[in-house]
Order: sequence, then C-alpha cells, then structure tokens
Amino acid sequence: MRFLIALMLMVTPAVAETVNGLKTVDEFDGIAEEEARSVALFEEMLKVIEHPRCLNCHPAGDTPLQGDEMQPHMPPVIRGEADFGAPGMYCTTCHGSENVAFVTGEGSIPGHSPWQLAPVEMAWVGKSPAEICAQIKDPERNGGKDLAALHEHMAEDGLVGWGWEPGEGRTPAPGTQEILGELTQSWIDTGAMCPDA
Repeated sequence: MRFLIALMLMVTPAVAETVNGLKTVDEFDGIAEEEARSVALFEEMLKVIEHPRCLNCHPAGDTPLQGDEMQPHMPPVIRGEADFGAPGMYCTTCHGSENVAFVTGEGSIPGHSPWQLAPVEMAWVGKSPAEICAQIKDPERNGGKDLAALHEHMAEDGLVGWGWEPGEGRTPAPGTQEILGELTQSWIDTGAMCPDA
C-alpha cells in the first residue's frame, strides 16, 4: 500500500499555485488559444506593474509618489534633469543604497542603488492596460529595450526587485520577481499580445 501511495505521489503533476496574489505561469496552461493566453498573462503582470511599488516611480508628472496610498512625495521633490532629483535635493540626499528603518520602528526610508524615477516617457499612472502594454513594448517609450531586455528588466533588475523588499511600512508587490520574470517570458513567447482596452 505504501508503495502505491509513493508511486501516486511521484506521478501526480505539480499543482499550479498563486503566490502572494500573483498567479504562476502554469495557471494559464488551460487557455488553449495563444493570443488569449498572452493577453491573460499580461493582465496578470499588471498586478505588479500597477502596484504602488511600481507606480510610485512611474508617475505621470515630475513628482514621485509614495506609500501604498500613492500620495505626492514628502518632502516635496521634483524629477530633475536626469530623473535623480533637482540640484540640492537629489534622490540620494535621503535615499541610500538600502532601506533604513525609522528610529521609532514605524516605517522606513526606502533605498536601493541607484534610486531614481523612471524616465517620464515611461510614466504609467492613469493609463489603461492597453496603453501600458503598448508603451512597455515600444523602445522609444521603455528606455530603449527590446523584448529580451524588457524580460531582463522585469526578471533581474535590482530596482524592480526592491518592490518585493520595500521596507517597513510598505506592502510588497504581489508574487515574487522570479514569477514576474516567468510571466513576462511566457507573455513574450506567446506573442506579447496586448489587451483591447
């Protein structure tokens, strides 16, 4: 009997599992039509792309946002010429190479090296899923990335990875960076299709 149970466990396929609110690639295997699967994969990626950990650094204007509520940055700061802040108030004036807990223990100053806003042409706040999708596929509006470089950015970039280690007082992005990378690659492999709206 034990032999049969052990044998059954060995041949039972792995069950796809949602991790911290983000579906894994396996959960899309039931969508037979490739274009529909590609769109569904991108819509899952949006759970990260549209999370405050991403949107706060992809604002529509020249002011970064902060917190889960996406409020304007305090103290007031602006983008500056190279997306690192204005002279005398660069991002690195307050943001170091790692998160620093408040002395009170109730929050933290986020940090990573480099710490900066995404270029203004990569602003996502207020855009529809279709607009965001078209934008991140367009090298003129995504920092000059082809799809392979876009995958590398999502899967390996440390600043993107910070979204899952945001420090005390902030909700991490859904899933993990590894899952986002797998979703991105599968989206690319199925044609990098965009939603209609």
